[in-house]
Parts: sequence; C-alpha cells; structure tokens
Amino acid sequence: MLIGELAEAAGTSARALRYYETHGLLRAGRSANGYRVYDDAELRVVREIRALLAVGFGLDDIRPFVDCLRAGHPSGDVCPDSVAVLRRKIAEVDAGIARMRDVRETLVGQLNLAIQSRETACFSKTC
Repeated sequence: MLIGELAEAAGTSARALRYYETHGLLRAGRSANGYRVYDDAELRVVREIRALLAVGFGLDDIRPFVDCLRAGHPSGDVCPDSVAVLRRKIAEVDAGIARMRDVRETLVGQLNLAIQSRETACFSKTC
C-alpha cells in the first residue's frame, strides 16, 4: 500500500510515517517511480507505535516492541526487551506519582497555613 493509504488506515499522517521510517521503526519499499510502498504488516507496526506514543513512550522505548512484532510475535510486549522497557516505564510513572504526592502535600500544607493565618488575622480584626 502507498503512504497515503497506510496513513489513512492507521489514522495518522504521511509525515508521521516518514518520521517513523527515518527513525528505523517503519519499513518501506520503493516502487519503480520511487513511491514508498508498505507491506500490510506495517499497519500493525504503526498501530503499535501510535498506541505506545499515546501513553508516553519515546521512539527509543518503542523499538523493542517493533522488533518483537517483526520477530513474528502476536504482540509487541511479549519479548524480554519489551518487558524490560515496560518495567522501567512503570518505575518512572511510580516515581512521578511519588513526586506529585509530595507536591500535593506541600500545597496542602501551604493552604492550611494560609487559612490559619487568615483566620487568626480575622479573629483579631473584623474581616
């Protein structure tokens, strides 16, 4: 299929497909007139790429999933390298959640102090 057909089928743009190809994630052959021609299997690869990008993976993180699919596995997340990336990404998310909890606690503390200061000021004066 041509690049426009693949882009439409995958719900993306031809520009994105060229970008994925530039990073070695997508494979295209060339027709006699120089047009990119994609195998039907590339649609599955593009869908995997887009799904992983949508949840915050970078292109380097995605490579093991694509390699796993190209090795003939039914899913890109069953290979050891993909599992390692998933574990690392979960650890990153957990660390981000912990940082956000710390930020929330700090903000709640500041809010409580601000309310307490306001109430103290209002108690001694008319607010």
